[in-house]
Amino acid sequence: MPRGDLFPEIGPFETGYLPLTEGHVMYWEQVGNPRGAPALFLHGGPGAGAGAVHRRFFDPGFWRVVIFDQRGAGRSRPLGALEANTTPDLVEDIEALRRHLDIERWLLFGGSWGSTLALAYAQAYPHRVTGCVLRGVFLGRQVEVEWFLSGLGILFPDAHANFVGFLPENERGDVLGSYLRRLTDPAPALHPPAARAWSVYEGSCSTLLPSPDTVTGFAQDRTALGLARIEAHYFANGLFLPDEVTEGGLLARMPQIGHIPAEIVQGRYDVICPARTAFELAAAWPAARLTVVPDAGHSALEPGIRRALVAAVERFRFNR
Repeated sequence: MPRGDLFPEIGPFETGYLPLTEGHVMYWEQVGNPRGAPALFLHGGPGAGAGAVHRRFFDPGFWRVVIFDQRGAGRSRPLGALEANTTPDLVEDIEALRRHLDIERWLLFGGSWGSTLALAYAQAYPHRVTGCVLRGVFLGRQVEVEWFLSGLGILFPDAHANFVGFLPENERGDVLGSYLRRLTDPAPALHPPAARAWSVYEGSCSTLLPSPDTVTGFAQDRTALGLARIEAHYFANGLFLPDEVTEGGLLARMPQIGHIPAEIVQGRYDVICPARTAFELAAAWPAARLTVVPDAGHSALEPGIRRALVAAVERFRFNR
């Protein structure tokens, strides 16, 4: 897929591992201009991890971009670990990384679960956030989790049939619980097949048009294990959000950050995180601008989405 609208490939100017609580160790890297305006990239999932392509949404001459893998994800250690892996833990990890890198305030950039985590962090530390660029908004409500587990079958019946069909018939009454038991079973041999089935389901529904490359990426063992195990863990625990947030989503706390400028980018045909959620967030955020991409689904790398995200970041660059 041609990606000329992204900035050129670039390597990090600094990488490191930051010890966290309960034996977790975070991988982090910095890209771009060491003296530039700070921006933080938050990957999706939870559990998906970040990749080299995510560096390319930012002009490296202007931004000092910080990218990290959340607990249990990507290059962070140990892979797929669920102990002390909650949303409050991740929020405090972000703050620990900010202090470690001696950054005063930064722009938050996140899609899907990354948008959830960006909102949770901004609501906890609003004085540390210069703005937000969010894509494929997910607010952590139970109705959104149920949509992922069953509602997708309305538009992707084949992918959903494969997702549910992976399980023995007697386990299909509780799809989430059955997957989580398999992904955490003491027998490691059970983990990879369940992880691939979960991850391929998500990848198959992430783009407007079929994308074999996307599905292949989701099917890689390391990616699949972190994504499936951690995602199931979070889904089974209400995303580790307070009760009032689980019911009302992070919308319940929007008054705390309504003044912070934001760009929201949403694919019209995003099936993973339907557009209605982005519209609800924009309506509750006076300082937000919503851009709906008419010919895109969920993936950040669909042509219209990536162009809109680059444009959104550039607006922050020129309107600071």
